[in-house]
Amino acid sequence: MRIVVCVKHVPDIQSERALGADGRMVRDGGDGTLNELDENAVEAALALVEEHGGEVVAVTVGPDDAVDAVRRALQMGADQAVHVLDDAIAGSDVFGTAAVLAAAVRHVGAQEPVDLVVTGMAGLDGLTSLLPAALAAELDVPQLALAAEVTVTDGTVRVRRELDQATEVLEAALPALVSVTDQANEPRYPNFKGIMAARKKPVDVLTLADLGLDAASVGAVGARTEVVEAAPRPAREDRVLVTDDGEAGLRLAAYLVENKLA
Repeated sequence: MRIVVCVKHVPDIQSERALGADGRMVRDGGDGTLNELDENAVEAALALVEEHGGEVVAVTVGPDDAVDAVRRALQMGADQAVHVLDDAIAGSDVFGTAAVLAAAVRHVGAQEPVDLVVTGMAGLDGLTSLLPAALAAELDVPQLALAAEVTVTDGTVRVRRELDQATEVLEAALPALVSVTDQANEPRYPNFKGIMAARKKPVDVLTLADLGLDAASVGAVGARTEVVEAAPRPAREDRVLVTDDGEAGLRLAAYLVENKLA
């Protein structure tokens, strides 16, 4: 199997996040990291390749430091890495990002066909969860979303997903796109051997020109969405601090009942 896994470099979720004057997320306010949910995507791809054979290609889009995302995927065990790096991409909305990722997937597939594209269910910076569907539409392949389990048999991918009131099992013929949740697996931690091996693996850096994309179709210029106004979330003023003197549990229960929360 040949699997492309899409990964994203995001600000540390423990850092203060805000939108700048241009309506874009400020990404230099703290250390960046591989999007946590994308680790589940990498793990799912690696597990499938370990079972069926093949290779995993990690793909990311972003500025210079975005390479850390694919480097992490290489440390976990991915075989190849692609970093789409172009100043014109800055300010892209989900549609522009999907177009760039789709072009990158097609670029990878020109060497050898791609059987499956795997993503995390969401990016922890924007939390829109729109990218998997937009990317599947760009690639014109079936999308199986929110997978808690992924299996592949005889050219068919099957996923199980857990909904509030039901469990669904979906199938699609390959090629297809699957997005996974954090319930899908427990991502492996890179060992020393994997970290050292990742240093020797090259990262293929591509521009929009390499992908045959018009710069005017992506970035802030090509975005279909626009942030009109943004303001910091106001500090909460209704906090109730309770010192536990042995009656805290009863007081909490009373509070929940009084405010119709229980």
